[in-house]
Amino acid sequence: MTANPNDFSAQCVLLDIEGTTTPVDFVYKTLFPFARERVKEYLNRNWDAPEVQADLAQLRAERAADAALGLNPPALPAPPALEDASSADPIESAVAYIHWLMDRDRKSTPLKAIQGRIWREGYQTGGLLGQVFDDVAPAFERWRSQGKFICIYSSGSELAQRLLFGHTTAGDLTNYIYRYFDTTIGHKIDEDSYRRIAEELRRAAADIVFISDVVAELDAARAAGMKTILSLRLGNKPVEPPVNHPLVDSFEIL
Repeated sequence: MTANPNDFSAQCVLLDIEGTTTPVDFVYKTLFPFARERVKEYLNRNWDAPEVQADLAQLRAERAADAALGLNPPALPAPPALEDASSADPIESAVAYIHWLMDRDRKSTPLKAIQGRIWREGYQTGGLLGQVFDDVAPAFERWRSQGKFICIYSSGSELAQRLLFGHTTAGDLTNYIYRYFDTTIGHKIDEDSYRRIAEELRRAAADIVFISDVVAELDAARAAGMKTILSLRLGNKPVEPPVNHPLVDSFEIL
């Protein structure tokens, strides 16, 4: 069923990024390879930075959980105070585990934080330029003129979200965006994440419409009381029927 104006009556528009505002190929063929190729160099320069060590502490906990599940993840370096001079190069070990997570497209908060800071350098130097579909900027302008609030919810870090929308092929779109949410609010297939978002926005869930290309995310949002629309952009993965969410392939009709 194609989306109609009644599906879009909510005053707050909550948007996914990948496959919704931004081509999937940009994420997988540009952003992810850019970060992957620069992880080692980034860690070499920033190993002792507090934010890097905080990320590594979270990654150690994540790695321990992976090992407990029998996933055989690469080893991670011990905290600096416990490092054994005879052990493997800690940076090489960290890179190996980070690459392992990337290979699995893990929605890991510390991984996304590291990727976000690498991308920040890319945007600042001009090596990266965010991509959005042609209908995104006009839709943002239209929705704002209608008094709607535009928010983003992505597995990418808040920093990565701000960077992408701040440096797009359509210019800086951050002035249109009211709030950003990432996995620090909860995972995107957990209905409680959407309840927390509604609480953060101080709005009834029914006054929020979530647009995403992932049915499991939409199911969770709807279970929390939100309106939902499934994004069917060119390049997205095929969706297996039946689909119980209104469909849209362009923001032009919204």
